[in-house]
Amino acid sequence: MSLVAAAPPSGGPIIAEVDMGADSSAPVVRATVVQASTVFYDTPATLEKAERLLAEAAGYGSQLVVFPEAFVGGYPRGSNFGAAIGNRTPKGREEFRKYHAAAIDVPGPEVDRLAAMAGKYKVFLVMGVIERDGYTLYCSVLFFDAQGHYLGKHRKMMPTSVERIIWGFGDGSTIPVFDTPVGKIGAAICWENRMPLLRTAMYGKGIEIYCAPTADSRPTWPASMTHIALEGGCFVLSANQFCRRRDYPPAPEYVFAEIEEELGPDSIVCAGGSLIISPMGTVLAGPNYEGEALISADLGISISLFILQLNSVAHECPPLFILQLTIMLVVDQILEKLQEQSLILMWWGITQGLKF
Repeated sequence: MSLVAAAPPSGGPIIAEVDMGADSSAPVVRATVVQASTVFYDTPATLEKAERLLAEAAGYGSQLVVFPEAFVGGYPRGSNFGAAIGNRTPKGREEFRKYHAAAIDVPGPEVDRLAAMAGKYKVFLVMGVIERDGYTLYCSVLFFDAQGHYLGKHRKMMPTSVERIIWGFGDGSTIPVFDTPVGKIGAAICWENRMPLLRTAMYGKGIEIYCAPTADSRPTWPASMTHIALEGGCFVLSANQFCRRRDYPPAPEYVFAEIEEELGPDSIVCAGGSLIISPMGTVLAGPNYEGEALISADLGISISLFILQLNSVAHECPPLFILQLTIMLVVDQILEKLQEQSLILMWWGITQGLKF
């Protein structure tokens, strides 16, 4: 099922449902990825929007709902925060102050509200946030169960490119895979999905529903998601924002560096592309590049038995094999170095008139 954007009547739903064949009576898990924009610099309004979208998804029978990267707190697309090597601007400092203020503490009141939403609508919730820990910000994903409990978080381990000037680095202590009634669920954020060892760690934990909140709407993204589904033998749920210039504060309060003059209010600055893929590499819903949307599919979790047939970590490439391969590579490197040193010693001896 794919749910696509429509202009809502007064008091009606934000996003209307378009039926594409999902069967709500089937013994499966209905999952939804949310494709919508943050209310930038306004976290209370963003949480209100999140609840409306969550209520709609639950109304369609969804048991698992995944929001985009940095949905709460915002993805600062196009901003450089006035930063250049060796230089900062007063305007950039003020931008970062506002951005820091829009982030949330974990735990904190916003986390409590998100937990209450998950419990109210009886859904397993995966939410992209900007986490504030003292003076440091992290791009994080929070997990909540359908009883309204906060389960834990994943911090983005390697912020991408210029993201590193505003976000701290996560580490291996927050790579959870939660065993839930709807399946074993974890998440990797945006460019992290192109980090093979991180994916391997998640496969090794038996992940069945791989969530990929992202800010990448390029046409190459679906190929990465398909590869991960096949490689991990898991469902892949990728949620991205769909944003126009008007979804961000107007200039000069907020400026898209180098391209601001080219943008009109309706210019698309993030085109979405959210989608859901099966363990067999089949696209179940999406990608959607049309507008804000709820994109849903019924996941036949029994299909994840595919992982038992062709598992890239536990069966086809067991940990012992990886260890053996690593040892072999290290030994080869040592032998190569010893050979180089032997040749150097031999050359030195020849120059000194020594005979071998």
